[in-house]
This record gives sequence, structure tokens and C-alpha cells, in this order.
Amino acid sequence: MEMRHILQTARKLGASDIHIVAGLPPAFRLNGEIAFADTQPLTREDTRQLTLGLLTEKQQSVFELERELCFSLFDDRVGRFRVNAYYHAGNPELAVRICCDGIATALELGLPPVIDELARRPSGLVIVTGPTGVGKTTTLSYMIDLINRERRCKIVTIEDPVEYVHRPKQAIVVQQEVNLDTQSFSRALRHVLRQDPDVIVVGEMRDYETVSTALTAAETGHLVLSTLHTPSAVQTVERVLGVFPAVQQQQAIIQLASSLEGIISQKLLPAANRQGRILACEVLVATTAARKIIRDNQSHRLITVMETGQQLGMHTMDACLLDLYERGQISYDVAVSHASDPSYIRKKRF
Repeated sequence: MEMRHILQTARKLGASDIHIVAGLPPAFRLNGEIAFADTQPLTREDTRQLTLGLLTEKQQSVFELERELCFSLFDDRVGRFRVNAYYHAGNPELAVRICCDGIATALELGLPPVIDELARRPSGLVIVTGPTGVGKTTTLSYMIDLINRERRCKIVTIEDPVEYVHRPKQAIVVQQEVNLDTQSFSRALRHVLRQDPDVIVVGEMRDYETVSTALTAAETGHLVLSTLHTPSAVQTVERVLGVFPAVQQQQAIIQLASSLEGIISQKLLPAANRQGRILACEVLVATTAARKIIRDNQSHRLITVMETGQQLGMHTMDACLLDLYERGQISYDVAVSHASDPSYIRKKRF
């Protein structure tokens, strides 16, 4: 089976991901669930040929050495994809993310209106969080597009790899891809400050150096947008501060309290009608009260800020789940199973 045919099939089905695994037919993720193609299982040689057929000679050398590789793939017939090549039982296999051709609207994505307000901030740090596959990159791309449409500025993105291509509108947009244009997030972020950016987008804050540089950039007049694999606003604050050694904790707390503008934590849930998935999100806006809580190193109290900050667009994940259930967008079982406090949903139901 040719890879182009598999990519075309995924587009036609509306899949979000493709999995090429030896011993199984090509698999597609549809509405959050895996479905298999009606074909013969792929052999180890099939997956090897499909994987190596996507790589340049240089990429093959890196793949053999590192045993894993993440890169973007563009085909003029079927569009752009994010590809992760890896080894399984000594044999190459693939996980492929299908990239959307365009940028959807906030309404289409189900994003709360406060997203626009955060994207319009002149400086500070905005973090989009959640597990893999919940649309963090899509949310970042929406924010980049809004800035690109409204603001005469320079946007520099550091991505691994580039998923959405942004054409200049009002802004200059420079998109750098790790392993193609730069060696790492941290290295690119150190040098990006010399490129005269107004907005810096870091695909993921993975280590101490990246987090530290991002906080400094946000503190010194840049708008920094980034992601973390954390499930809530409280845990995001704790994760950011947790990468710093003990001797730098107090400085990090002060930096985060002064530079943070907002945190959006996302989940994608099955719709009640089983037709697609619904975005659920928790929103924290860095108010004076939130900044004081962070400075006092009492991040657990941020939940109260979100519960009482509805007029500013804030809400907890549990409040969002309850709202989606009451509007009939998700089922009761889904709301309860994804709530941090299931009793909150149960009490409010009656």
C-alpha cells in the first residue's frame, strides 16, 4: 500500500491521526477512537518501506542514530502532516498527525471569547495545556492568526515540527522548525530575542532552559505563547516552578507572578451524539489576586480565583463540564468521568 493512498484515505475519512504498525492494517483515529482499514495487515517490511520512503538521506541517518524522529511532511495533493517515526521491536513504524488546511474560527473550535483577549495582550506569558491530541497546537495557531490579522508586528514561532503555515497578513511571520532550522527549542529561544520579535511562540516548554528563557522574554516586553502537557491551571503553575532548582525558586515565583497572563487547559471529549468531539477547557486569567497567590506560593488557591472570576471569562474544568452537559453537548457519564471532583457534577445535576 502506498503512503500517499493512506494519507488520502485519512483526509477523506476526517481522521486526526494515522498509525502504521507491523501486524495490523493501517489505523485511523476517528472522533477519538481507533478504526482499522479494511486491508491486509502490514508486515514488518511494509512498515519499514513506508517509513524510510518518507525520509531524506540526512533524516535516515538521524533516525538510525537517534531511533526516533519528528518532522513535517507536505504533499501538494494531500496537504501537510506531522510525522513521528519510531522503532518498535527493532522495526520502523509511524504515527502521523493530519494538519488542517486552514485556521478555524473560535466558534468552530469551541474556544471561549477570553482567548481573543489573551492573544491581544502586548506582553506576558500565555500557556495552553493538556494531554497529547487535545488541540493545543490548533489553539495556538488560532491565536497566531488573530495577531497576524490585527497587529503590525513580528511573530517568530519555534515548532517541532511546523503544523500550520501562516502567511504574512498584517504581521511578519517567521516559522522555525526544530532539526530543520534550529537544533533545539532552548537554543532557538536564546537566539530568537536577537531577531527583534514582538510575539514569540514556543511549541512546547520542555526543560529548564526553555522555561527560564520564556519567562525572561515575557518579562521584558514580549508576548510569549507556549504549551505544556499539564491537565489543569494549578498543575501548570506547579510544573513551571518545579523545573527550577531550589536556589532559584523564589526568583522564578516572582517572574511567573509578574509575567503570566493566562492559562487555558484543554480536553477533547466525545460529543453526546457521537458525531465528533467537543472542546472542554479551564481558564485562568492572571488577575491581581491570582498574581498574589502565585507570589505566596499557594497555587492550590487559584481554583477559588477561577470559581469567582466568571465575569472575566474564567472557569474551572468541572464548571465547563457541567455547562456542556446541561447544554446537551456531552453525556452525563462523560462529564462525571472527566471531572476532577465528580461529586460537583452529581450535586449540580439535581
